[in-house]
Amino acid sequence: MTTETLVKTKWALDPTHSEIQFKIRHMMITNVNGNFGKFTVDLETEDQHFETSKISFSAEVDSVSTNHPQRDGHLKTADFFDAPKYPTITFVSNKLEKVAGEDYILHGDLTMHGVTKKIKLQVEHGGVIKDPYGQTRTGFSIEGKIDRRDFDLKWNGPLDNGGLVLGEEVKIHASIEFIKQA
Repeated sequence: MTTETLVKTKWALDPTHSEIQFKIRHMMITNVNGNFGKFTVDLETEDQHFETSKISFSAEVDSVSTNHPQRDGHLKTADFFDAPKYPTITFVSNKLEKVAGEDYILHGDLTMHGVTKKIKLQVEHGGVIKDPYGQTRTGFSIEGKIDRRDFDLKWNGPLDNGGLVLGEEVKIHASIEFIKQA
């Protein structure tokens, strides 16, 4: 009988090949896209067994961008993220559940605007490769949806047609690449 000894493996974020984005309905006719320019993601596995992953994420609220400075400024106020009071958005994983093939469900706690809620995200593992410089890399695509009201982000404005300026559902998309640390 053989007992496999698993080694803790740390993976460093490659920020030049990673992005965190969001999308929300605007006036119920289109979407506004945004991203966080400054964020960290820590990943630790046992060898390359990603089901054992411990994942933590942190984004600086002040780095939010929708390519519209006035709107970005509004997002940082107490109407939305309240950046001075809540400068970061964090996520800490509880479990990475393999669904089939390279598909997973990531369970964890998202904290935003001082509120923590359990969420689930769909994850597609892109595989593990050796790059031209001899480094081992892995990548993930992550998708999910949250209701912004669950995080006390309730600002909205009525439209003449009876609709609202903003939707309640926020779609999350992340493409994350890591480099295995020695």
